[in-house]
Amino acid sequence: MTIKRLSEWLQTSTNTVILTGAGMSTESGIPDFRSASGWWKNIDPRAVATTEALTENYSLFHEFYKMRLENLEKAAPHEGHQILADWEQRGIVSLVATQNVDGFHQLAGSQKVEELHGSIRSIRCHRCQQAASMEHFLSKASCSHCGGKLRPNVVLFGESLPQISWHTSMEAIKKAELVLVIGTSLEVYPVNQLPMMTSGKTVYINLDMSQHATPFDLKIEGKIKEVLQQLEV
Repeated sequence: MTIKRLSEWLQTSTNTVILTGAGMSTESGIPDFRSASGWWKNIDPRAVATTEALTENYSLFHEFYKMRLENLEKAAPHEGHQILADWEQRGIVSLVATQNVDGFHQLAGSQKVEELHGSIRSIRCHRCQQAASMEHFLSKASCSHCGGKLRPNVVLFGESLPQISWHTSMEAIKKAELVLVIGTSLEVYPVNQLPMMTSGKTVYINLDMSQHATPFDLKIEGKIKEVLQQLEV
């Protein structure tokens, strides 16, 4: 019944926005930091994915992100990503805002994507902001421009979100008739505020329903790819 209702909402909405989190990527084989089986059990990213680690313990910082990039090479977008891309091409989805840094939405064909936590697929110098190659980062080279430390273009703990992506996502969600929140625990501020900014209908799709208290008009528990495959749009 909930699948049928969401199918009807998607068919009648003229402005649908998607917000995705880590659960969207775990089904592609990307480890989820916050789940019980995720890396957070072994490595606390709050001690690694920080500007302090970057400046004071670069070896650990570099090892952590090199591992993440190597894991990314073994993974690919799944059918759920492709379904969202198809919805965009058919005019059903107006924007995908994502907390994920893996670029899978774009690889699957989505073009209107706002990366709220940046992209792990691009590299820059932490000191002078000069762009650098992935090869230079993986080989632990220094910035060729100023000799500074290289880093992925992701939002580290304590850093501000990219303002253009944040503003674009916020405005789109405010205007949306329907907002689908997919695969996020909604624990990270300020992204967890976004679903509450719409006057439209809100839907939460996730495998784990225990981790959030935000009210939604509809909740669907299950594997994301399987839920999206069942929707008739």
